[in-house]
Amino acid sequence: MNDLIKLQLEETAESMEKALAFADNELTKIRAGKAMPSMLDGIFVEYYGAATPLSQVATISTPDARSLVIQPWEKNILQAIEKAIVNSNLGLNPQNDGNVIRLLIPPLTEERRRELAKKVKDEAERGRIAIRNLRKEANEQIRKLKNDGVSEDEMKDGEGEVQKLTDRFILKVDKLAELKEQDIMTV
Repeated sequence: MNDLIKLQLEETAESMEKALAFADNELTKIRAGKAMPSMLDGIFVEYYGAATPLSQVATISTPDARSLVIQPWEKNILQAIEKAIVNSNLGLNPQNDGNVIRLLIPPLTEERRRELAKKVKDEAERGRIAIRNLRKEANEQIRKLKNDGVSEDEMKDGEGEVQKLTDRFILKVDKLAELKEQDIMTV
C-alpha cells in the first residue's frame, strides 16, 4: 500500500480514537443512578475570585453506591461548593455538616431511566456521525492523492481500509452505548 495512504489511515485512526473518547466522555456524564465522582466534573466553584473545577478544590469520594462525599481542602469554601452544586441543576441536594458536604443520589424512576436510555442512544448516534464524517474526509483525502500518482487500485484499497476502520470504531461506540444503557436500566 502507498505510504501516503498509510499516513492518511493513521491520521484517520487517530481522529476516530478521539471521537470515540469524546463519545465515551459524553456517555459518562449521563447519570445512571449510581454515585460517581465524574457526575460533578462540570461544576465550578468560586475560589479566590476565579471559577475553579470542584475537583481542584476538594476530594470527592463515594462511600457507597448512593452517595458522594466532598471534602474541601479549605473549610472556608464549603458554602461556595454548596452553592455551586445547587446552581448546577443536577437535582442534587447538598448536606453540609461543617466539615464535608454529602450528596445523596436518589434512585431513578422507570420513566427517568427511559429518558436517560434515549439520551444514551442520541449520544451514541452523535459518535457514529462523527466517525462517519471522518470516513468521508479520509476518502476525500485519498481521492486527492490521485494527483500524486496513486493508482486507482491503491485508492480503492485505501478506501476499503478506511471502511474497516469506520466499522471497527462504530462497533466500539455501539458497545459503549450498550454498556451504558444496561447500567441505566439495571435497578
